[in-house]
Amino acid sequence: MTLPLRKPKKPKTDSRWRSQSHCTWLRGFHCCVCGSATNVVVAHVRMGSGAGLSRKPDDWRAVPLCDGPFSGADGGQGCHDRQHNVGEPSFWRGVDIEALIDEFCRESPKAAEIRAIRGPRYG
Repeated sequence: MTLPLRKPKKPKTDSRWRSQSHCTWLRGFHCCVCGSATNVVVAHVRMGSGAGLSRKPDDWRAVPLCDGPFSGADGGQGCHDRQHNVGEPSFWRGVDIEALIDEFCRESPKAAEIRAIRGPRYG
């Protein structure tokens, strides 16, 4: 007995904006929450991005955060880990995250590309 033909799958399209150079540039900053310079990673901010749980937001919606144990300014848990443990709404409470993202976008070496992609997607 032979198996029936498989249905063809549509190829996944990655619709998010990705930029290795923008992410590398972000890693050059201290943590934007505690000021630590240890183990800084690019943390994507999902709030306000329209990205679901299984989708990462565009790279322009990212900020630098410290990561890993003992990487925070106080020698405690890193801000990136805390962001995931307490959840974004609690973690970013009291911080104008949209203004922070906008500032990074304006100063980015990829600012022109970011402006071009943000306009059609987010008006």
